[in-house]
Amino acid sequence: MAEDDFQTWWQSASIPPTHRALQDSVIPSLLQSISEIGKALRRSHHVSLAGTANAFGDDQLNVDVHAEKLVRDSLAGCPAVVTASSEEDPVERAVRHDGGGSGAGTDEKYTVAFDPLDGSSIVAPNWSVGTIIGIWEGASALSQLPSRKQVAAILGVYGPRTTAVVAVRVPGMEPICFEVGLGDDDDDDGGGGGVQDCRVIRASVRLSRPPFKTRYFAPANLRAAADDARYMHLVTHYIQNGYTLRYSGGLVPDVVHALAKGHGVYLSPVTAQSKAKLRKLFELFPTALIIESAGGKAIDPADGSDILSHAVGECGETGGLVCGNSDDVDYAKREFGL
Repeated sequence: MAEDDFQTWWQSASIPPTHRALQDSVIPSLLQSISEIGKALRRSHHVSLAGTANAFGDDQLNVDVHAEKLVRDSLAGCPAVVTASSEEDPVERAVRHDGGGSGAGTDEKYTVAFDPLDGSSIVAPNWSVGTIIGIWEGASALSQLPSRKQVAAILGVYGPRTTAVVAVRVPGMEPICFEVGLGDDDDDDGGGGGVQDCRVIRASVRLSRPPFKTRYFAPANLRAAADDARYMHLVTHYIQNGYTLRYSGGLVPDVVHALAKGHGVYLSPVTAQSKAKLRKLFELFPTALIIESAGGKAIDPADGSDILSHAVGECGETGGLVCGNSDDVDYAKREFGL
């Protein structure tokens, strides 16, 4: 088997038979949608307001709307996915399937919660942006414990290449986290595109252990440092101790940078003057599963608890985030007095 042969490698992964549809249908279809979004972005020479707003009041871009459609179209071919919700449409709605009703042909049932285009505010200057996806067992993610019911997550990255980091954590197996490259072949010969043109970049994505050659920090919501002396002190600590700044303004590329380099701490605290913007269901929970599956930690800077230790009662709940290498997350937790 060639090292980068995704189809063969993926079928040999030790996913239990109880989650066969997750392996055979759900994750491959979502990877295909990420490939299609990457192609669509390369064709979108003009980024403009779509003239609509999502349920949270955020103006939608034309690329937001198109990315949303591509993910939902992919889910329509996955009988095991019974409901889906997104940051653009934050209601768990039944998924319409091609050639069968919900759950047809499988005992597995999943709901998918996703942010189709995270970082759309930086897509106009042509910076890297991403897609964030969480896959949950059952028909609803609401009032469910994320550490148990969120069984997989995907971070798609659209930069010079289209890539995706995938984590799977289901009962009966050790968590896995890997990275794939997704093709951008527009030829009409039927041989490329989608998950058919997918290669394994790294079969195991892991954050490194000390000592580190270079240490990185990504201080999101930096204006909060003006209101929180602890955050200001923490940022000063990174500068004085020779950490390298790597912050793009996009959650996905900043987190994946840490995973690519083996080190990094991403911080997005919340103050009374600087409100939380990251939505737990669509952004925090999938990111936390990826980080934990890669050997790191993800905590809530408000109380120090693990991001995945609390359920949400509604789709729009927001929160802060500190994630990355365990030692750096623990240090930040102490600095925040938690």
